[in-house]
Amino acid sequence: MNIFTHIFRVLLVTTFLVAFVHVGETLGETKSRTFQLRYGAKLKDLQDFERIRVWLPVPTSDAAQDVTMVENSLSPGSYRITRDETFDNSIVYLQVGPSREEFELHIDYVVKRRELRAFDEGKDSNSAASFSAKERQLFLSPNKLVPTTGKPLSLLPDFGSNTSVLQRSRMLYDRVDAHVKYDKSKPGFGNGDVLWVFDSCHGNCTDFHSLFISLTRSQAIPSRFEIGFPLPPKRGSGTIGGYHCWASFFDEERGWIPVDISEADKHPDMKDYYFGNLTENRVAFSIGRDIHLEPRQAGPPLNYFIHPYVEADGKLLDGDHISFTYEYKDLKDTDG
Repeated sequence: MNIFTHIFRVLLVTTFLVAFVHVGETLGETKSRTFQLRYGAKLKDLQDFERIRVWLPVPTSDAAQDVTMVENSLSPGSYRITRDETFDNSIVYLQVGPSREEFELHIDYVVKRRELRAFDEGKDSNSAASFSAKERQLFLSPNKLVPTTGKPLSLLPDFGSNTSVLQRSRMLYDRVDAHVKYDKSKPGFGNGDVLWVFDSCHGNCTDFHSLFISLTRSQAIPSRFEIGFPLPPKRGSGTIGGYHCWASFFDEERGWIPVDISEADKHPDMKDYYFGNLTENRVAFSIGRDIHLEPRQAGPPLNYFIHPYVEADGKLLDGDHISFTYEYKDLKDTDG
């Protein structure tokens, strides 16, 4: 390696560090948002089925959000709260009796969501200490649609020597953003199929973050898939049209660090922000891929878990029989 190549690499790494280590110093006060979220589903034309089983993801409180279930349309004793054994996601599970033509339900939550900022000065990084060997192995292993070997690894940059997890992850963040365009106009997007997104070079949030997870795990950097719902930045009320997902990677010094590459691709002016930061305009529901529910579903593991999962007589209920409604309303104590 000649001296000019060496100087270029030093300058490149320095640029990365300036971009993301100091971003927390210029963001001002951490923002938060409090809102009510209604998670609803309607099942119809059920009269030909004997047994209907329903699983719903449940958002839980963590460092980024406080969640309280405030009301639901389910009768006492008709459901129970479970957790999946792999990712510890919270689940509402219930059964619908036979001879029902339709069944409608909703659950209302009050959520206070906080802006996540991994690089704020003085941030407590003790979360690193709670990362177990079992979790490390879980978030380094491939998923059905997220390999850690094969042709997607041709995207790996030349990291050089002595680069940190933070530096390598930023390089992979940039590489995914350069390779994939946010585009839902062509069929095939949204499955988080890494081989597909590598070839197609387009997709939605699921596809961006699946490719990032594939590349980080291939470099022994634990990373995880997170999914929930987005809210528009403007406060008010309305219907949420679909899910949103992001990823986090694990750094020994700072713990879990979030990235939102699809939002960075849609908003290039916020590209540096979305490496290590997430806005308050979202709510998380579950993590992980290839999910076995509790009690165990008859079908295969779920690719991801955000919509109600329903089985009728042991088979996945056809989409013609189910519809979803997700609504939000900002509450008065919301920060601006």
